[in-house]
Amino acid sequence: MLPLLIAQQIREADTHTIANEPISSVNLMERAAKAFVGWFINHFPDKNLAISIYCGTGNNGGDGLAIARMLYGHKYFNIDVKVARFSEKSSPDFDANLARIIHMGLDLRELKPDAAFPAEKSEIIIDALLGSGLNKQLAGDYKRLAEFINEASKTVVAVDVPTGFFTDGEMEKDATVIKADLVISFQQPKINFLLPESAPHIKCWEVVNIGLDEGFIQGLKSPYQFIADKDIKALLKPRQHFSNKGTYGHALIIAGQPETMGAALLSSAGCAYAGAGLTTACVPESGLTALNTYLPEIMAIVRKDDGFPEIEWDKFTVIAIGPGLGKDKATLALLTEVFDNYKNPIVIDADALNVLAENPTLWKKVPAGSILTPHMKEFDRLFGKHTNWWQRLQRSMEMAKQHHVNIVLKNDYTLVATPEGKVYFNSTSNPAMATGGMGDVLTGIITSLLAQKYTPEEACIIGVYIHGKAGDELALPNRMNVVLPGQLAKQLPVTMAKLLA
Repeated sequence: MLPLLIAQQIREADTHTIANEPISSVNLMERAAKAFVGWFINHFPDKNLAISIYCGTGNNGGDGLAIARMLYGHKYFNIDVKVARFSEKSSPDFDANLARIIHMGLDLRELKPDAAFPAEKSEIIIDALLGSGLNKQLAGDYKRLAEFINEASKTVVAVDVPTGFFTDGEMEKDATVIKADLVISFQQPKINFLLPESAPHIKCWEVVNIGLDEGFIQGLKSPYQFIADKDIKALLKPRQHFSNKGTYGHALIIAGQPETMGAALLSSAGCAYAGAGLTTACVPESGLTALNTYLPEIMAIVRKDDGFPEIEWDKFTVIAIGPGLGKDKATLALLTEVFDNYKNPIVIDADALNVLAENPTLWKKVPAGSILTPHMKEFDRLFGKHTNWWQRLQRSMEMAKQHHVNIVLKNDYTLVATPEGKVYFNSTSNPAMATGGMGDVLTGIITSLLAQKYTPEEACIIGVYIHGKAGDELALPNRMNVVLPGQLAKQLPVTMAKLLA
């Protein structure tokens, strides 16, 4: 896993690398600028582009000056360097790079406090004003300059982070931030890139490696982790010779009402296609024909209006409950009966979460290690209103530890909070997957992995990754604008086979 660092830890990693590689701070800046320029010239190859580089007088500005010098060395001659001299302070590495720029004879102009800004005629703006150390909203001349750049409506490429953007912590909704079409970030994505508050400010981001000490970064033991392809390849277990359906577990999915059978079908499909040895769906009697028609591989337990028939609870490796069940007294009775009779981890989704939110005394019955899969609104119903996603991130960690459960909070970068105090951000998925029923398939996948004897934490991490990966394989190469949940479920065996190859 890639540890994700808060701003203070990033500074510690810089300091450690400088002291122990060893490398001077200005040469580490040089390395970062070279990594930025390498990515930039590969994606903006037209050397006739007019480029304005806005630099502060700290280390982010020093990066900008080094980038200007290197781009000029690559024959990008149409460069306009602007230094925001809004205070007398400057960092030593900024000063060193300023001297190199002046020695090259590259022109630059200074922006003064309260002065009007020159009209912006360049096609691309590189934002190197303020970096990852920012911990308060922009004000004064920096706010004025950020608003000026946003109003210019140019293509903006930010160095490490957009000016005004917090790498971690809560951001005010009305914060002034330079809107970046692209952020080229050093070493790793910043935590707030992965939360929805980034959407108004960042269209996309890329990471370039600048050679910080990875051993030291791992040693910081950050609670925030980013799931990578290699992590899933290490966790997935291939099916073995002489195994049988019993080897891969028996999952029971309690889902659906007559008018919401789609949720039951999709969660059952996700479970079967992700590899459970046996999948049984507990559905209303009126849904039996739909189930048999949609996926005859799924077995059925017919649910009457008065509740469950006689069930041998112990024969199931895992139980999932919630998709399409509704929030009435019958669902409360079903959920209570499951909690009373089944003591292994349970996957709790959708309406089961809403019923749990309305009946908090049920929390004491939730088996340790269970998995909750809420979207934002369900999360807030469970744990109270939140005004931003940083609050939800912290709350998910707190509640996972308190209740000894795993929480899968669904979003663009779905996060998994574990009872051990870790949060894993998923790195797969795309906007084509934003369709009704995707969460039902995810519930089925996670249930399937639990049936196959993965730990609850592994089931969550693998589940969210292969769910998003299957969607990526359908959408991105084929330029599909919409991926339907049923398509995604059928893609799962292909996706898993590729990861196991």
